[in-house]
Amino acid sequence: MKKIYLILSAFLFTLTVSAQKQMSVEDAILGRYSYLYPRQLNQLQWRSDASIVYLSSDTIWETGVTKDEAKVLVTASELAEEARKKNIDFEHIRTFSFPNEHEIIFDNGNRISAFNLTAKQFDYTLKTPDDAESSDFSAEGKAVAYVKGQNLFIQKDGKEIQVTNETKEGVVCGRYVHRREFGIEKGTFWSPSGKYLAFYRKDESMVKDYPLVDYMTREADETPIKYPMAGMTSHQVTIGIYNTETAETVYLQSGEPDDHYLTNISWGPNEAFIYVAELNREQNHMKLNQYQVADGAKVKRILEETRSTYVEPQHPVVFSKINANEFFYWTRNDGWFHLYRYNTDGKLIQQVTKGNWEVTDFYGTDANEKYAYLQATKESPLDRHIYRVSLKNGELTKLDSEAGTHNASFSPSFKYLSDNWSAFANPGETDLRQSSGKLIRTLSKAENTLEDYELGENKIVSFKAADDSTTLYGRIILPNNFDLNKKYPAIVYVYGGPHVQLVNNTWHNDANWWFYYMASKGYIMFTVDSRGSANRGQAFEEVVHRQLGVEETKDQMKGIDYLKSLPYVDQNRIGVHGWSFGGFMTLNLMLRHPETFKVGVAGGPVVDWNMYEVMYGERYMDMLQENPEGYQESNMLNHVSSLNGKLMLIHGVQDDTVVMQHSMKFLRKCIELNKQVDFFAYPTHPHNVRGRDRVHLMDKISQYFFDYL
Repeated sequence: MKKIYLILSAFLFTLTVSAQKQMSVEDAILGRYSYLYPRQLNQLQWRSDASIVYLSSDTIWETGVTKDEAKVLVTASELAEEARKKNIDFEHIRTFSFPNEHEIIFDNGNRISAFNLTAKQFDYTLKTPDDAESSDFSAEGKAVAYVKGQNLFIQKDGKEIQVTNETKEGVVCGRYVHRREFGIEKGTFWSPSGKYLAFYRKDESMVKDYPLVDYMTREADETPIKYPMAGMTSHQVTIGIYNTETAETVYLQSGEPDDHYLTNISWGPNEAFIYVAELNREQNHMKLNQYQVADGAKVKRILEETRSTYVEPQHPVVFSKINANEFFYWTRNDGWFHLYRYNTDGKLIQQVTKGNWEVTDFYGTDANEKYAYLQATKESPLDRHIYRVSLKNGELTKLDSEAGTHNASFSPSFKYLSDNWSAFANPGETDLRQSSGKLIRTLSKAENTLEDYELGENKIVSFKAADDSTTLYGRIILPNNFDLNKKYPAIVYVYGGPHVQLVNNTWHNDANWWFYYMASKGYIMFTVDSRGSANRGQAFEEVVHRQLGVEETKDQMKGIDYLKSLPYVDQNRIGVHGWSFGGFMTLNLMLRHPETFKVGVAGGPVVDWNMYEVMYGERYMDMLQENPEGYQESNMLNHVSSLNGKLMLIHGVQDDTVVMQHSMKFLRKCIELNKQVDFFAYPTHPHNVRGRDRVHLMDKISQYFFDYL
């Protein structure tokens, strides 16, 4: 009887395993952000200290903090009925926000509508033209700014106001500048009251046109862009301030040199002053300057930072809620991102946080500024936790309870917070807490969308960097039905550059689902965050300065040493794949260590930093004339002679981030040296291949490893 039971149990286990799904490329690419995305409450946000709202079934629902009861706040059909009374076209709820508890702002693309919850009616609507771009709404000013062509406009009180009247070719207003470096994501900045609109004016007329070609027309069209490369003439930026009451514009008198960088714009509390972080072309000297709004005159320099490497301002100052002459400043003054408090005379009042860890987000303070609230890596570089810090004595309190990656959203007065977090085995959970950290209740839990899939084991590993002292973290995914006695090929997925961290304690350790697909095909998938990557402090990142690719490659090879120490890794079948900086690192690994890597796929790779854009390139490599040896060493054209394995380059024809010239020069060098290399182009895509075509891309990459690894 026992024997029959064991046979039956084994049969049922086999049946269960065989019934599990295998990850497909479509699942990995299309499913990741659709049917396999872990769902929680949609557009969850605070309406007031006592009310949280979210969207479900074209209805905005409201729930209290302490009671697990949801009620309908407003439905799309009710909104449509009220909209008809005002001749407003309203069909579905797309995105919404609450500037206060009595008003909802609906953004339906080129139409913004304000609904009064008390009066149950639409107060106003702002409709922008179909060709409007870069829209920026001010709830306080009841106005929306946008760009048409090269000029900036405002829609207010039913009228379209043209703010700028530029006609010179190469000049544009209201768009982002400096190629989105320095934390810049937009080109307009409303004042708190909505009376003023600060905006960037970018003059690229002195920058030579760079040719991109659209091959999809009958006769190929040239679609040039402005692309200043390292060492070349860059664009010039000024900041204008438009007064919506007087219809007058003044420009900040930021002075010379013309090719400096103007970043991190922030408004003073009474709107009399505006503050700008100004960085020199060399990016090693930052000045935080104060300007008068009335006439654009510079008032004074508040503070400055200088370094022998680079200064990279990324966060605008945040003014105190109780003292108009004090502000919070988030910077790496002591080598780690920490929070500081200064006054407008430049005097340091307090270093709010300190330690060998990074503040990764600053949420703000309570109304009385007893506490500041932030996210940080204090427990581990792999985790993100929510903290409050006493502004009286610096005492730090962790507000969440589980290891993982936590993100907070605070109620208007900072009395409560929603803690949205995930961890390796947790696809997502939202907990409601008091600002002291006390758990009130769990609001939402996501389902495990991969529960029915057979997945390889995923774990985080650690080892020492090439300096023999710094700890590096990696992620390894083993093949499905792993057999310790077999030898498996391994693929290194690499990035390794600034501003990116690939290994985190989030759901499945931040793994890409394509890794699971490749693991199901019998490959070990491996990733390392080498020195140079994000969130480990200034010294960890700045090791790359003036020598991109050198130290990162040494660290990646320490990861290879770890792989080779595993008895089940086939040392003769190791491959590597990465995109952008990761494509550059793929070339570094293939060319600097041809004895190790059998196959590589480099997507959108930087080949020669001399051909990369000026802001990023000069920050990490300095000017070409200052660092010729570094540029030569980091130029992959100088290492092509070492190519030994199978290598494929992939590039988007419309790439305006890493222009295709990089791949073309690499191919030409391979031809000159009689080195065989494969190449594939995506004719309509920019730097990344997205949408349905991405399935084709990952099929192409997968097949290359199937064929040669």
